[in-house]
Amino acid sequence: MVQAGRGAVLSHRSAAVLHGIDLIGSVGDVTITGRPATGRKGGDGVHLYTTLLPPGHVTAKFGVPVTTVARTVIDLARTATFADGVVAADSAIRKRLTSKSQLRAVLATSPRRRGMAQAARVVDFATGMSESALESIARVSFDHEGLPAPELQIWIPAATGEVIGRVDFYWRKYRTIAEVDGALKYDDDPGRARAQLRRDKRLREAGYEVVHFTWHEITTRPAEAAASIKAAFRAAAQKARTTAA
Repeated sequence: MVQAGRGAVLSHRSAAVLHGIDLIGSVGDVTITGRPATGRKGGDGVHLYTTLLPPGHVTAKFGVPVTTVARTVIDLARTATFADGVVAADSAIRKRLTSKSQLRAVLATSPRRRGMAQAARVVDFATGMSESALESIARVSFDHEGLPAPELQIWIPAATGEVIGRVDFYWRKYRTIAEVDGALKYDDDPGRARAQLRRDKRLREAGYEVVHFTWHEITTRPAEAAASIKAAFRAAAQKARTTAA
């Protein structure tokens, strides 16, 4: 078994769990940052990062020494995928566990470390408006597929001024709405599915294009999801031309 040296703390995904930060997938090995007491660098379900931590990057959670929220997010953004980093950053900002200014302060402490360029992109891209890991993943997918950035959590009015509802993603220029549906969104409450159908009908009657995606679709067929949104853009543009004529 690996023995952590003096000053070692939980970090990365292990720290994220303690802080309540959303992650993609399982937690995996216990992750520690610090110096190994045995001279080894890991093994037996432990991943050890051997680096020095500034005192300001260490805190305690439930009595356990752990990297701060901001340091944890930056570590994930440096060492995992861009999507992993965005999910963690969006979650931490939404839950008010950290802020962009705090994340940038961590970036500034060691700007030349491996992965810091990606971490900086994560911080720029992150928002507290994504309400779930799925919404964060969808935003990353939209960006990767070349779609313009949507507005998030927008209240949509009917022509009468009455509010129809709040939507996940909205492209105002194209009057197009996208909703991402978690696996259990309707399974636990069939009435919710019927309410969603009624709302979609009202949105379309008000002149909006509406597209829905599931976790499986956005994570395994992102190009098809983007193509559906682009098709909605074209349909909205055609409606606008027809109305103008």
